[in-house]
Amino acid sequence: MRSCGVLLPVSSLPSEYGIGCFSKEAYEFVDKLAEAGQGYWQILPLGPTSYGDSPYQSFSTYAGNPYFVDLEELAKLGLIKEAELKKFNFGKNSKKIDYEKIYNSRFKALKTAFDNAKKLIKSGKFKLEGSESLEKFKKTNSLWLDNYSLFMAIKDSQNGVSWSEWEEGLRLRKPETLKKYKEKLADEIEFYVFIQWMFDVQWKKLKKYANDKGIKVIGDVPIYVAFDSADAWANPELFQFDENFTPIAVAGCPPDAFSATGQLWGNPLYDWDYHKKTGYEWWMKRMARAFELYDTVRIDHFRGFDTYYSIPYGRKDAVVGKWKKGAGYALFARMKEVLGEVDVIAEDLGYLTPSVIKLVKRTGYPGMKVIHFAFYGGAETTYLPHNHVANSVVYTGTHDNETTRGWYRGLDKKVKRFANEYLNIQTEDEKEIVWEIIRNAYMSVGNLTIIPMQDFLCIDNAARINTPSTLGGNWEWRMGKKDFTSKLAKRMLKLATTYGRVAERRETKEE
Repeated sequence: MRSCGVLLPVSSLPSEYGIGCFSKEAYEFVDKLAEAGQGYWQILPLGPTSYGDSPYQSFSTYAGNPYFVDLEELAKLGLIKEAELKKFNFGKNSKKIDYEKIYNSRFKALKTAFDNAKKLIKSGKFKLEGSESLEKFKKTNSLWLDNYSLFMAIKDSQNGVSWSEWEEGLRLRKPETLKKYKEKLADEIEFYVFIQWMFDVQWKKLKKYANDKGIKVIGDVPIYVAFDSADAWANPELFQFDENFTPIAVAGCPPDAFSATGQLWGNPLYDWDYHKKTGYEWWMKRMARAFELYDTVRIDHFRGFDTYYSIPYGRKDAVVGKWKKGAGYALFARMKEVLGEVDVIAEDLGYLTPSVIKLVKRTGYPGMKVIHFAFYGGAETTYLPHNHVANSVVYTGTHDNETTRGWYRGLDKKVKRFANEYLNIQTEDEKEIVWEIIRNAYMSVGNLTIIPMQDFLCIDNAARINTPSTLGGNWEWRMGKKDFTSKLAKRMLKLATTYGRVAERRETKEE
């Protein structure tokens, strides 16, 4: 069935508290998506961010981002006073996230709420109707929650340094040392547990609201975990580490036309032989968690399951490295056995070898087609709409690309001439050119079309979310409160109707 959706990270939503979250503005955004005939909301990973603020470098592949907890909801629960919230500085720029201010203010607000919650929980006066209790949440999620909360509490006590710099007993997870810190940091551990509970309650409520409106949520699972994460610290056997839990090799991409030195990501690489012996148990649990959070999962850097680029640890760039064999189809065959038929999107962008193409085809997962990539070759380029296949997801651009307006503005004359001819662009109005490019994405035979919100708003690169391989200035853009108008929703609906992509809308009791 043909459908369409919008790409907008939760962090990019408007809110009163410096960053997008599960606040009333999120619900209003869902309402607008439904009004616009959209069937999907793509949100990127929901995990807690670390250095660089990227959702693809998270402290946990399981946990939720504390920044997304709605503070106003905590106020309604009597855990913090609205007057107290007004004292915090969350940043004054409504179009840009100030992560330093967010870090300092959000955690203070959350800790205030936690301190008040402790008293209410102890007295038996704190209950959330329609949600599982704190104790049940702990039990249900102990697989990852225990390690994550301990990891974060220890990290705070160590002034935020990487676990590789902790004392040996902590770094190597010696039982007697862990016991000492569990006792010493009991309250801090409980704080992180409580915040994850609040995250879980609020996210499930928002997701149900979207689902009831006929909107499915697309989330991301990055192929790799961050080195400085609870996942790597608590499960060293999963990775290519030496006896001191130091990486032997790390992930990245080799030099290409875009980078003479390649991309050094620095993520630890998996010990695929170990994973195979366990029946890919960790991956099955990770994916099961992902499908608790999302309706559809986009797996990032899918080619890494076929072959991955291995860079010796300690290198300053990605010039020296080797391609090695990944998990291959065996992991996805196992996933089908354990999880059944699930909705997965394979991020199959970049240089694709015949074996990668074969792997994607064998899984049956739809791949991605990005219009921005379509005009740099001839008529046979697979990203050109006339070469698309039904089992694909069509984007103008992704979170890693320029906005469409910025991309088009920067095209060289030859490429722009071809794009104009192909897209039948007969105007010099940049906003209308963006809409013409969106229209071509909607025209595609691809079953699903996803458009970044910045493109529907026709904003230039001032709204770019991320520039890969750069530090600073990324993941900061936010949509304005009044940007998503009824007029815009009406135009989106008309486009979706014209090309047979309008989502079936569920009627709920509230309506």
